[in-house]
Amino acid sequence: MNRPDSKEENRSRELTLHLLANLFGAGGLRGVTIRLWDGTCWPDASPRPVTLALNHPGALRAMLLPGTEVGLVEAYLFDDVDILGDSEAVYALGEALKEQTGGWGRKLAISRDLLRLPDLQNPRVTRRGPARLSGKPHSIERDRQAIAYHYNVSNDFYALFLDRRMVYSCAYFRSPQDSLEQAQEQKLEYICRKLRLQPGMRILDIGCGWGALVMYAAANYGVDATGITLSQAQQEYAARRIAESGLAGRARVHYQDYRELEAREPFDALVSVGMFEHVGESQLPVYFAQALRLLKPGGVFLNHGVARKALDDAWLAYSFSNAYVFPDGELLPISHTLRVAEEAGFEVRDVEALREHYALTLRHWVSNLEANHERALNYVDEPTYRVWRVAMSYPAYSHSSGAINIYQALLSRPEETGASRLPLTREDWYRGG
Repeated sequence: MNRPDSKEENRSRELTLHLLANLFGAGGLRGVTIRLWDGTCWPDASPRPVTLALNHPGALRAMLLPGTEVGLVEAYLFDDVDILGDSEAVYALGEALKEQTGGWGRKLAISRDLLRLPDLQNPRVTRRGPARLSGKPHSIERDRQAIAYHYNVSNDFYALFLDRRMVYSCAYFRSPQDSLEQAQEQKLEYICRKLRLQPGMRILDIGCGWGALVMYAAANYGVDATGITLSQAQQEYAARRIAESGLAGRARVHYQDYRELEAREPFDALVSVGMFEHVGESQLPVYFAQALRLLKPGGVFLNHGVARKALDDAWLAYSFSNAYVFPDGELLPISHTLRVAEEAGFEVRDVEALREHYALTLRHWVSNLEANHERALNYVDEPTYRVWRVAMSYPAYSHSSGAINIYQALLSRPEETGASRLPLTREDWYRGG
């Protein structure tokens, strides 16, 4: 990158300060300092939770001129800008930008000023790159590509920020002071109680990750547990851990798509935790119809996933998440999900929102990842590390603010008589807990 001369840098500094005041007001944003490449701090140098560092005179142009979420985040991934401090706090800038850049006249005026900044950006080079999937969206083969893109990065990388069981989904906190280990074990226990597992039951975990729930249920509830995943790396890891734990006769994990599963005998209970976001709206009827076929009459299915609000815009096809995190992922309103489940033949028995729990979980993951920054670079490059930092801190902000939510829905397949086999209350979920 060829840096401008001192005169050009001075002009760029003044123009950048003008743009910042125009976008965010003279007083700036509460909690955020913006530091220019020459050390100038805006709106001032007072200590704040987070500093957004503009690393060269064209940094603001590189961030904002593309006008897309992907372009905005890529400026961070490739170090045109850096986030120093509380990464969650920086997302107030994004909300302010939406408010301040409404209307074409306003956008054009800002774009004209941005074009006056130097056309500089760091090279967009990374070993991983944005997802490049082929085939029909949500076909089995394309879903394999999407899952491999996210989960086959490195088991050692994930181990740097997850708990010892490698649970990659929302934990369950009895107190904000609970450790991540406590909260994840409490989540596994809570799910087993919601499923009302008993020795000898057969259960299926759809999208089982590294096998934590499969192993926990087999070891603590005496069930026969099967898990399926589309990540070869996860399947191999889970198989090894199951063998090492002496659970090979009662637990197993297969590399398999849920649509390919044919059970000679239906399962007593089904569970899916953190996989549902990958299903896609077009496949919802298939997903729930297959789950119903795999479940015995009188059995229950716990479906756990993130949802957007019903009145919000549809999930963006080309968002940062779809480009660099969860390609083809879709967030759907819980009301829509439950309607499709009912149309498939399920009865909705319980729905629980856990968004505060997920905000706490994500903050633990971000803290662990940041503490292991240098170690992470043994397994991934810097842009990939930054992908996960954004991919976890932004949802923490979104769940904390109520922009999105996460739900556990307990669905039952009634018997022909209409009997559910379920107790009258939920007291057994909490007794002794």
